Amino acid sequence: MNVIAVVIWIAVVLSSVLLMVRLRGARSASAGPAPALHDLSEAAFLVGGPGTVVDAALVSMLGDGRLIAGGPGIVQVRPGARAVDTAERAVLQAHRAAPSGWLYQVRYGAMCDPAVQEIGSALADRGLINPPGSGMRRMRRWALIQAVVCALLLFPVSVVLTVVGLALDSGSQVPFVAKVVLVLVGGILVGLICAARARSRVTKAGARALASIRSAYLHDRTPHVQTALFGLRGLRDPYLRQQLVPAVRGTRLAAAQSHTRPHSTNSSSHPSGVEMLPIVWCAGSDGGGGGSSCGGGSGCGSSGGGCGSSGGGSSCGSSSGSSCGSSSSSSCGSSSSCGSSSSSSCGSSS
Repeated sequence: MNVIAVVIWIAVVLSSVLLMVRLRGARSASAGPAPALHDLSEAAFLVGGPGTVVDAALVSMLGDGRLIAGGPGIVQVRPGARAVDTAERAVLQAHRAAPSGWLYQVRYGAMCDPAVQEIGSALADRGLINPPGSGMRRMRRWALIQAVVCALLLFPVSVVLTVVGLALDSGSQVPFVAKVVLVLVGGILVGLICAARARSRVTKAGARALASIRSAYLHDRTPHVQTALFGLRGLRDPYLRQQLVPAVRGTRLAAAQSHTRPHSTNSSSHPSGVEMLPIVWCAGSDGGGGGSSCGGGSGCGSSGGGCGSSGGGSSCGSSSGSSCGSSSSSSCGSSSSCGSSSSSSCGSSS
């Protein structure tokens, strides 16, 4: 029993130390001052990925009347409405590609826009966010496995070994569970904490840059500013929340629809490419635990490394390298958006 206890101590301590060291290295910032964020779109991407970028644009356009709610979950563009930044242009383009005007489809289409996706690549280039394929997903899985294994060793296994040890040796001895309880509880805590930290792709430099821009807008309570800086949890307007919150939930449906539709090699049949493309960039939350990577606050519809398919690239979530969303090359996408198999040029709790 003593040998087993020693092996458990060594294994859990070694796993915990390696996990913390690798996680610290992945989230560490380069030397020197953190690069400043250029605008609110970059702040929004750090908070919740492409979903929060689009949410802030939708809040702005719904708030000033450029977008009009035409029914439950449906929006219309006011004639003559113009975009003032990249995210708003993506919204208008996505609306043109979604004749029904369903807001969740518009949101998903704008998230897939190469210009919105490129925000993540720019942040990664400056060391403010870790790109998909940087190992954060593997470390989160590692941390969760450690927590589960330690929990199983603590309760069923240790209790059984304690009973067996007491039955075989009637003399006074330290129960087996008492020999390992400290290290197993520590392993569970380390695993859970590291798993929570690994959900966020934001580096330490990115967290400092986000804190700085939040300080600069400390007294600005404009809805789209609060949405960009804090996600939908910062949105207090009941009308806007009524429009946006269901759209966030519906983004999963849009992603599922995009994967079930037949792919066509003729790009002219899908002029925007939005209908069939996965999202490749999903930034994590700002470290406060609020939103997250795929499928959470950013509204991503897949489960891949960067919310694309199932692998990792430098800025894509599928099995390819570089920055493509599916099994392609270049930088994500079909003729205009992000990630089908015909790629060439493209850039998910609140």
